Amino acid sequence: MRVKDRWRRGAGQLGRSVAVWVVSTLTMLVLAGLLPDFRLEAPDGASATRLGVTAALGAGVFGLLSALVWPLLVRLLLLVPALVLALLVFFLNGALLLVALWVNPVQRGEAGPETAVVVAAVMSAVASATGGALAVRDDDAYRRRLYRLSDRRNRREARAAIEGPVTPGIVFVQLDGVGHDVLTDAVERGLMPTVARRLGKDAAAHAPTHRIMPWRTDWSSQTGASQLGILHGSNADVPAFRWYDKQRREVMVCNRPSSAVVLEQRAVKHAGHPGLLAVDGASRGNLFSGGAGEQALVLSIAARRRGKGFRSRSGYFAYFSDPANAVRTVLSFVAEVFREMGQSLRARAERRRPRVGRGGLYPLLRAFATVVQRDVVVYAVAGDMLTGRGAVYADLVAYDEVAHHSGPRSRDAAQVLRRLDRTLALLEKVAEHAPRPYRFVVLSDHGQSPGETFRSRYGLSLGDMVRAGCGLPVPRRARRTRSGAEARAAP
Repeated sequence: MRVKDRWRRGAGQLGRSVAVWVVSTLTMLVLAGLLPDFRLEAPDGASATRLGVTAALGAGVFGLLSALVWPLLVRLLLLVPALVLALLVFFLNGALLLVALWVNPVQRGEAGPETAVVVAAVMSAVASATGGALAVRDDDAYRRRLYRLSDRRNRREARAAIEGPVTPGIVFVQLDGVGHDVLTDAVERGLMPTVARRLGKDAAAHAPTHRIMPWRTDWSSQTGASQLGILHGSNADVPAFRWYDKQRREVMVCNRPSSAVVLEQRAVKHAGHPGLLAVDGASRGNLFSGGAGEQALVLSIAARRRGKGFRSRSGYFAYFSDPANAVRTVLSFVAEVFREMGQSLRARAERRRPRVGRGGLYPLLRAFATVVQRDVVVYAVAGDMLTGRGAVYADLVAYDEVAHHSGPRSRDAAQVLRRLDRTLALLEKVAEHAPRPYRFVVLSDHGQSPGETFRSRYGLSLGDMVRAGCGLPVPRRARRTRSGAEARAAP
């Protein structure tokens, strides 16, 4: 099976390389037709076949030089100031293109120095975009790119800092909203082979390295209360996801940045320590920091004034600085939007109940939660492991977002669980290159129960019913419902 997987990966890599080569060839032909100072044919003209071969060889040589020579040039220029290096990138890339045209055995192309810079920049961008688009669903290619883009100097420093007996690091991966029964059912159905292997339930009958344990939440079974207790050791005075705080005289909402700051400060004061991640820790994609020194997409720091103590090195800018990452995420985002629209139409056509509204901005919000947040968080966690960080806590919210609208045991949610399992496998592969061993803890903050919303069940919102019972004006539609009439008639 492993041999077959290697052949499949090799064939996939070869196919992507050929596709990038073809697109680069076409790009070179188009640029040769558009730019007057860029020519692939001899002065006396050339046949279409000869012109195509020239473009193909030129694109191929330029790709090889970019792959082989470019890393060496960058290594030699590490001492050059960043601004100077940014300017040299374009000229060096143009020089590689001129070399590729000069060594062409069929016929030498011609390009002015300024034109060569433009052509090289366009071809590099097109090749990067094409490669990223083809590798959208290839987790192995994504893992290799994450490893390649990580700071090698940081990895060397991490290895040098870890002396004597190596203490394993720990990575907490929170699968938001995945209940115990949902997880065990997904394992039994073969949706999560990585988790099944860890539990010793895969087809190869590997010895179990993990065990699954249920736990019960507090009265408030939602992310804010659970994660606050896990990361900071206290969730005192968090009765719900949203409530009115009499002391502060304001409505507190767990996923509101200003509320998250207050809740974290209260928990730290109540517990008497900064949090689970205070020592060499990183918090990624969470509501709270856990006292971590490295933070990315953490809600509780969003409302604070960004200073040196709250700076994140692995946020959006770090991830999207690589064009291949941007292409992968953007294409996956668009695909997820259309996937949600199709699944919503199918649920409506099949008249599934209970059903909640899935229109408006929800397809975009779902795509952000299932694609953008996942990719940025995974990128940050991979960087943490490759730099040897001691403890990492990351929250993947994809399942929770989909299950709230499609149902915790729906086919839509099952597809998300399958993708989350692939993410766990990806992190396992990244750990193989880390300077220290890592132990994984996969946990959840709460589960979900299927049920109709108050509005769907009774025809009006809970707020409208309370207003009707108090004799306050309510929308006409709410007044006409049976529940609204009963509320108005109540003494």
